[in-house]
Amino acid sequence: MPKITAALVKELREKTGAGMMDCKKALSANNSNIEESIDWLRTKGLAAATKKAGRLASEGLIGIAIENGVGALVEVNSETDFVARNEKFQEFVSRLAKLAISSDGDINKLKREQYSNDGSDSVEQKIIEMVATVGENIQLRRVAVIKSGTGLLSSYIHNRQGDGLGKIGVLVSFQNEKNSPELEEFAKQIAMHIAATKPRSISRHDLDPTLIEREKNVLTQQAQETGKPDNIIDKMVEGRIRKFYEEVCLLEQTFALDGETKIADVISNKSKNIGGSIALAEFAFFILGEGIEKKE
Repeated sequence: MPKITAALVKELREKTGAGMMDCKKALSANNSNIEESIDWLRTKGLAAATKKAGRLASEGLIGIAIENGVGALVEVNSETDFVARNEKFQEFVSRLAKLAISSDGDINKLKREQYSNDGSDSVEQKIIEMVATVGENIQLRRVAVIKSGTGLLSSYIHNRQGDGLGKIGVLVSFQNEKNSPELEEFAKQIAMHIAATKPRSISRHDLDPTLIEREKNVLTQQAQETGKPDNIIDKMVEGRIRKFYEEVCLLEQTFALDGETKIADVISNKSKNIGGSIALAEFAFFILGEGIEKKE
């Protein structure tokens, strides 16, 4: 049997990211053949991924990529923030964000994309390999894509961990008559505002009707507990639902940067200043781990 040298173990670790003892076992089982040992570790990684798949993954990174007027957001979760700071994990998330540009926002389509340039493995296979490499559950949780067409597309990353990587990611697109550095800076400010205020929709007209109805029911019940007449209750609910719109509809929110002007007015004023029409077209944002019940 060929000798298992420290140099072989080091080479295998660098190529796979696997632990030292696992590398020694792989080399021992494969007569010190590096390529066969890599395949052996990947096979073992399949079993490891199955065991780890049920473990809570609420850390990780949000990744953003923009190319040719198309922007993509991905959320990739890990079990610990330590893994999120790992260079290999960060490279993985960046690669997924770029691949997501052609996914049309379909997570299953993204999982089927070829991860490597040589077509040797898919995104789904690479995730399994990453589980074996980092020793934690890794989950591609969600993806969103925005196409700006001829308009302007901007992005913002909060709690930046690297280029296009962070804890909150925002994409926002505008329909505009002409581009300018001033407009690009303004679009960035709106993206930052979205990260701070987390709106549910652009306007009240595209807000989910079930969300509105549920809010009205809650507000009506609260108003009824005051014992006031029905006509007063109706006015109370009307005022409170208007306040609700101001909280969750982007155009009705107060601009975070000045604390006094509504976003609709901010956009209108900017249109006049640059001499061209601007309209908010679409936005998307991901907050890392949002909705995942975390262990205390």
